[in-house]
Amino acid sequence: MKRIRDTYRNLGPDALLLLWLGVWWVCNLAQAGLTELADDEAYYHLFAQRLAWGYFDHPPMVALLVRAGEALAGGELGVRLLFTLLQPLYLWILWRIVRPSDASRRDAGLFVLIAAATLMLQLYGFIAVPDGPLLMTTTLFLLAFKRFAERKRLGWLWLGLAMAAMAYSKYHGALVVLFAVAANPRLLRRGGLYAAGAVTLALLLPHLAWQADHQWASLAYHLTGRNASFRWNYVTEFVLNMLVVFNPFFVPLYVRACRAVRPASAVEQALRWMPAAFIGFFLLSSLRGYVQPQWTIAAVPGLVWLLFAYARRHPRTRRYVVRAGAVTLALMAVVRLEMIFNPLGLRFEVFDNRESYGAIAEAAAGRPVVFGRNYAKAAKYMFYTGGEAYCQPNIFYRTHHWQFRDDDERFAGREVLVECAPEAAEATLRLANGAEFNYLTDPDFRPTRRVEIACEGLPAEAAPGERLALRLRIANPYPYPIAIDGRTELAAAFKQGRFRVEEYPLDIGCTLPAHGETTADILLEVPDELAGGDFEAGFVLRRAGYSHWFNGRPQRIKIGER
Repeated sequence: MKRIRDTYRNLGPDALLLLWLGVWWVCNLAQAGLTELADDEAYYHLFAQRLAWGYFDHPPMVALLVRAGEALAGGELGVRLLFTLLQPLYLWILWRIVRPSDASRRDAGLFVLIAAATLMLQLYGFIAVPDGPLLMTTTLFLLAFKRFAERKRLGWLWLGLAMAAMAYSKYHGALVVLFAVAANPRLLRRGGLYAAGAVTLALLLPHLAWQADHQWASLAYHLTGRNASFRWNYVTEFVLNMLVVFNPFFVPLYVRACRAVRPASAVEQALRWMPAAFIGFFLLSSLRGYVQPQWTIAAVPGLVWLLFAYARRHPRTRRYVVRAGAVTLALMAVVRLEMIFNPLGLRFEVFDNRESYGAIAEAAAGRPVVFGRNYAKAAKYMFYTGGEAYCQPNIFYRTHHWQFRDDDERFAGREVLVECAPEAAEATLRLANGAEFNYLTDPDFRPTRRVEIACEGLPAEAAPGERLALRLRIANPYPYPIAIDGRTELAAAFKQGRFRVEEYPLDIGCTLPAHGETTADILLEVPDELAGGDFEAGFVLRRAGYSHWFNGRPQRIKIGER
């Protein structure tokens, strides 16, 4: 025992840092294997089943890491394995970037404690989501940015590679580059910066080609698909989330450190301003929709450095940080144990998945299950039961990557269970996770999702009460006819933001021939209730109990005031 203590006391600052990062990694590894998957993790596991250069919501890095981890281990641990490795790596890289020349053992301990007490890092150190890869590639970018600013050999090349890695991790990486350059505008005069951009663009060509093949779905979703009507609670919830995820004990110190710490290099200048830039940017974004707190995760390296650089020079602040950090770690230990064992019996997405989805699988009895709204439910069902599933995009919520999969077409002609609203249900299951699963049985499932409805004559602007003469061209790509007969109904749909949808059934009856096309002329009167709104307008095929999305691409239309 004395020998172990002596060895520990003789460790230098770098070795001590590596030791504590290793301890943290072991804790994350255990957590990864003993905690059930969160909703989004199951969704990204779905990505990994079919590797591609892009996915509806995200670039491909998260899928690649999940796939590689599952080649090494099974279950939840396999999904998360490589994500647990990223955290000690990026914290080590950050330490090497900001390490003082006179660093001591106390400095190394302080750095690890600040990082560990940053609540954002506690959660995103083991779950399989794109934010971990973004933090990893952000620190690689900062390292390359440091080399580039110091005019190191091939600095421009490493910078281009790092920017491409960020882009393949999460689209928010573009903000990291923007804010780093904005903090050091003189670098815009360096030709190497544009050479680095050319390298990045060349490496992104496969992803851009995927986007072009899929109608730029990711960009459309992130730029406009998340928009919603303004709500004050979006703003207040964002502010409260920022206070929590960056540790409320530390928040006043971040402000003081930002004012007191003077950057000594270009990378430190970037680290100083990136937290304020990220938080300010997403605070403005909260004016047009809900902002998830982890979107600001790239601010973490700057916050850790600011507090570390300030606290190491101020003994009273150091003592406060150590005490507050110890309290935070004790609380987080309790939270981590709750996530594994759930002694409080909480209802949350990381609990009771096997029992809940197992009950649905028992009711399905080998039949495919078509889920109605939550894209993660179908993914979790597949992960925890191995059963066949699909999730229909829901116009009253959002679309997702399931629209690019053909699972529903493989179910055509088979008997399936369909998740539906309570009023359309044949039966209801009460699940272990506290949710209800309402479903009906379709003995001959015939999807209509890929039917294309193109509209001619829809203007960019219209007035309430105006009668619009429209021609619909309807193409059926399926090998079976589709009857529009009341059971399957054609409706005009107007969608505003994420949640407002107005639908108006059309009095049309016809049969769409297999692999054929038909046309229909309609007269649509613009309803008064749409006055003063901007909408996506299109047409849908809908059936009672089923979810649906636009059939074909919607068009923008502005409805004038009454």
